[in-house]
Amino acid sequence: MSVQVVLYVLAVILIAVAALPLRPRGFSPALLGAACALLAYAWPVITG
Repeated sequence: MSVQVVLYVLAVILIAVAALPLRPRGFSPALLGAACALLAYAWPVITG
């Protein structure tokens, strides 16, 4: 599996966790999921 696929899967998992009624302290799973999705989207540009 490529790094891009791993980042996309991690993003989906984090966004799914953010949809749960649990509220973890100290970090936002939705924000981390969005960051992972953006990183996965930009991965080909970053790695050139």
